[in-house]
Amino acid sequence: MSLAHTKDLAFGYAEKTIITQKDLMVQANAPRFFREGDRMDFTAKITNLTDKELTGQIELQLIDPSTNQPVDGWFRNFFPNQYFTAPANQSAPASFTIEIPFQYNKPVIYRLIARSGNISDGEEMAIPVISNRTLVTESMPINMKGTGSKTFKFEKLLQSANSETLTHQSFTVEMTSNPAWYAVQALPYLMEYPYECAEQNFNRYYSNALAAYIVKSSPRIKKVMEAWKAAGSKTLESPLSKNQELKALLLEETPWVLDAKDETTQRKNIALLFDEEKLSQEIDSWLEKLTEMQTGNGGFPWFKGGPDDLYITQYILSGIGHLKKLNALPENDDKLEQIIERGISYLDKKMKGSYDELVKKKANLNSYQTSTTQLQYLYMRSFFPEMNVPGEIFKAYNYYRSQAKTYWIKESRYMQGMIALSLFRSGEVNVANEILRSLQQNSITNEEFGMYWKENAAGYYWYQAPIETHCLLLEAFAEIKKDNAITDNLKTWLLKQKQTNNWRTTKATAEACYALLLTGSNWLNNEPTVTIKAGNIDMSANANETEAGTGYFKKTIEGSKVMSANGNITVTVSTPPPSPSGEGLGMRWGAAYWQYFEDLDKITPAATPLKLSKKLFVEKKTDKGLVLEPISEEYVLHVGDKVIVRIELRTDRTMEYVHMKDMRAASFEPVNVLSSYKWKGGLGYYESTRDAATNFFFSYIPKGTYVFEYPLFVTHTGTFSNGISSIQCMYAPEFGAHSEGVKVRVE
Repeated sequence: MSLAHTKDLAFGYAEKTIITQKDLMVQANAPRFFREGDRMDFTAKITNLTDKELTGQIELQLIDPSTNQPVDGWFRNFFPNQYFTAPANQSAPASFTIEIPFQYNKPVIYRLIARSGNISDGEEMAIPVISNRTLVTESMPINMKGTGSKTFKFEKLLQSANSETLTHQSFTVEMTSNPAWYAVQALPYLMEYPYECAEQNFNRYYSNALAAYIVKSSPRIKKVMEAWKAAGSKTLESPLSKNQELKALLLEETPWVLDAKDETTQRKNIALLFDEEKLSQEIDSWLEKLTEMQTGNGGFPWFKGGPDDLYITQYILSGIGHLKKLNALPENDDKLEQIIERGISYLDKKMKGSYDELVKKKANLNSYQTSTTQLQYLYMRSFFPEMNVPGEIFKAYNYYRSQAKTYWIKESRYMQGMIALSLFRSGEVNVANEILRSLQQNSITNEEFGMYWKENAAGYYWYQAPIETHCLLLEAFAEIKKDNAITDNLKTWLLKQKQTNNWRTTKATAEACYALLLTGSNWLNNEPTVTIKAGNIDMSANANETEAGTGYFKKTIEGSKVMSANGNITVTVSTPPPSPSGEGLGMRWGAAYWQYFEDLDKITPAATPLKLSKKLFVEKKTDKGLVLEPISEEYVLHVGDKVIVRIELRTDRTMEYVHMKDMRAASFEPVNVLSSYKWKGGLGYYESTRDAATNFFFSYIPKGTYVFEYPLFVTHTGTFSNGISSIQCMYAPEFGAHSEGVKVRVE
């Protein structure tokens, strides 16, 4: 179609029709993913667009993308070639029976080729293969002070021979003389986390801003990054990293896929984060997303489309305050200034509203104890002294500040730290020091764990998160006491909590990175000579295998070579670095990580107040209307059946910020493919459909029982594992549950 017009709107219009097509076309009916252990009939359609019958062959090839070698034997693709006959202007089906092998932990490329005479057509695509078992990561921190030898026992690995179904994935030992390096490693996790709630979008901005600050303030780390990028001649980015949709699925379902296969790849992956040009672009990009998420009244929702959330808004403004205190914010950024001004205005009004409500209800103002959100507001406000509290808000602000000063002893450790910092920044130095004296008297200090608080245990509210609590107290001692010995002891405990490649949540990771990298002594020292033996295997690194400038190295034993005896680990340290400034206590930090797959029923879950059950039903039309028939392992489904997933959730107490994930079989295709915020039964939640699972995010779940249902359609024949449903409090991961996995048959 073409349209032309003149300035006075005289116009002419023309339309022509053309057809572009191939005489022979092949189209695969590929699933979104494969799951280990499934048997599937992989189907395709051959279309004949000519006026005569076509006869030929169709071939299915399965290829390992990392080696470009065929893997048809692994997938039992025993009949990869088939004959077809397609009538004129019609299509013909083709079907290949395959079985997904166990222990194939990478994507597979399928290649379909149809040939008839001198014409042909082909289709090729990569499909992720996900596990039907649970990947478990056990870790053991390794710390050394001074020189000498020390033996560590990895008890769970030593006892692993007792399980017949356990399969080793890998055993890794890492060591560095710079404890802050853990935080450097964790920063990319903040940007790779696949969900886009306001808190995690902010943490992506936060991590990029932190990285930019580190590059500018630490020339040594900048040199290391430049050395990494210069190493090798291959591109820094792997083929998988370029495919963002595939990457997101693999990050969620197979977290080991993007692990570096060698030290060079890992160095390059982290170096990418510290690329200054890329950092600048990422900072602008995530700031733009944050701006879009801010609601008209200045607040932020947890997920786009939901109601504004007081805690999330205060968390984001406090994080901006952290960056502001470090001088890590870009100068003269109008978008950022607008976010700050609108956000603080929103929070000021919220606090005035809560104070007006107290007055309206004639509460006893003298004995009122401030709430956690009111204390978080005072802490957030202390980062922005240049923004005067408006006159109409000042009465409420001053009242909450006075009550916090009076009743601080009744508050939790987290709140006491916030009160101390907010009072210290507003000139109440004596009260702030009094709070810190109390905190120090109630703490525990020892050589291995550093300084910590015994009662700092996990809860299910945001102010009961142990990592975040400790980071806040670390910030208070660093700013008010300015005692590096205390601060370093607090950092020691924080490092002991690092269980895997992250601190379990994006929120905890962001706080830990800030606390470790930017408080207390400078732990960047010269590296000692470190030798490590795991059983009979020497896991030490040569001089050319250690990281430039940091002494960091990591050695991995692949799963087939892991033995229970590797749990006996001996570390020897010699020639420690000098410490002319008195900084750095000669601590050597490392960790051992053991990853293995185990059947779900072999893993004993911790006691939890959450309970989850999942049932599948097939929807049938009868004379009496629609009927739901329960699906058991013996039940036979057919292609085209409509399946209803019913999940029942029970919680015996109120919880905040909960993530529920429902896995599904490779033969099921979801009906609800658009992610959106939903309301059902008085409960608001964000529903996100992914290739291998459907995710539900709840910012608040009251005590009670809730039922969720959603439809699927059956697309492939075979035998499939339907996976499990799991639920977890995102900011207190100790609270979680999962359902049993079931098999489904489609004929």
